[in-house]
Amino acid sequence: MSKTFCLIYLLAGLASLSATASCAKSTLFQGGTIITFDEASQLPVALRDSSLLVTGDSIVNIFGGSNDLTLPTDTEVVNVHGKIISPGFVDTHRHSWQTAYKTIGSNTTLAEYFSRYGEFTQAGTVFDPDDIYIGTLAGLYEPINAGVTTILEHAHGTFSSETSEAYLNAAMDSGVRMAFCYAFHELSNGFSFQEQLANFADLMKNERLNSEDLVQIGVAYDSFIQDNNNTEVVVDLINNNNVSALTTHFLSGPWSHANSPSKLDQLGLMNGTTPIVFSHASYVTNDDAELLRKYDQYISTTPESEMHYGHSHHYNPLIQDQSALGVDTHFTFSSDIVGQARMWLQSIRLRFFYQSLDNWKIPRNNPMSANQAFTLATRSGALAMRRADLGVLATGKKADIVAFDGDSPNMLGWSDPVAAIILHSNVGDVRHVMIGGEWRKRDGELVTKQNRTEVQNEFIESAKRIRKIWLDTPLPELQGEFNGLSHVDYVDAYTVDAVRGNGTGY
Repeated sequence: MSKTFCLIYLLAGLASLSATASCAKSTLFQGGTIITFDEASQLPVALRDSSLLVTGDSIVNIFGGSNDLTLPTDTEVVNVHGKIISPGFVDTHRHSWQTAYKTIGSNTTLAEYFSRYGEFTQAGTVFDPDDIYIGTLAGLYEPINAGVTTILEHAHGTFSSETSEAYLNAAMDSGVRMAFCYAFHELSNGFSFQEQLANFADLMKNERLNSEDLVQIGVAYDSFIQDNNNTEVVVDLINNNNVSALTTHFLSGPWSHANSPSKLDQLGLMNGTTPIVFSHASYVTNDDAELLRKYDQYISTTPESEMHYGHSHHYNPLIQDQSALGVDTHFTFSSDIVGQARMWLQSIRLRFFYQSLDNWKIPRNNPMSANQAFTLATRSGALAMRRADLGVLATGKKADIVAFDGDSPNMLGWSDPVAAIILHSNVGDVRHVMIGGEWRKRDGELVTKQNRTEVQNEFIESAKRIRKIWLDTPLPELQGEFNGLSHVDYVDAYTVDAVRGNGTGY
């Protein structure tokens, strides 16, 4: 490799290159349409017939047309003519350990989820470390395949020291970039809060975390509303440790699960250095919204989850400037962030169209643009995690890159690359995925550290055993008051049938 080239970029101040005898490897994406970001307009911008150079884990140059740049002698040149080059997508809310449940919760509700599939169920005694590892690993292949390069993991499969370690190892083995937010919770399987603290401290010392920078440790906690010693300890832990992120479920309304910005502000967390992501924020208030803006903290809207489970996102559109997108329980529905962005875009459009139509007025403009949906799926997710080096394609940013096939039957003829991705693409159009300068998908095939056939076979055996246990377990009887705290009663929802009589049913 050319030492002159290395010296030029070192002198240019690009910290991603190392002053060693040999420079990091380089990759040139040549001749595609690159979606960059304009800081002035805060909108994505398309550069056509352009190229992007990656060295090490960072983008070192983006240029249009022909260029006399001298490339390193062993640069890998990837022809991307006709393709759309996008920043990697960011998922700000996920529970990756639950993959084994796939398809058995297709009609579940949130109330049923709490007592059947979540962290406080028999999962803590059924899932062993091998189940957690293989389910998480197999589950993370799915978002990478779809171009998701960064995940904020609400890691509540922390049922023991052994499952927690397996969970973290799977995240690191997958090759995804992740804030692994360790869940502190009151479990019934005997794994105490004090043991969780010791486990967390041990994981923070993990040698791989110190040698690799893709996965970083954060904290997940859902009991801020309980002013007890555990909450005080968690607050102290966050304020006195270098955790990558804090995440909490915030529902409120009839759910009475108010880990709200107002509550966290009372605890002195909102103005700290740790980024906070409030998942769902279904009943966010005006006061909460102002606190999010004041302290630059974010919510994670999970559109399909909030529709599927019925916990709503009624007020979320009013705080889009402090919002990002997430998936949530990937075992119940689709797992790609582009799909979530599309669903959110169209549901917002319909909601605000109704404001005119319900008053017998015809709207002349569209309430939300494809550009805004794309921003929520990329840059907003990065900002939620306070990672300005992610979510955009620009010199000096991390090389988290997705290449879409612009010539597929559903994308053929595009002129606007953002609209092509948000409104016309599918997962099959994702041809290449690069995370931190390393290939994770190439020419439509996943690039994994593990033998995928072996992973798949091991996961299928694990999932069969787990699914049988759950299918043999009676459904919970949801009667009386929900959780005994909110004084809100269960009720039968109105149902819709596609066939007269008994119909399709359940």
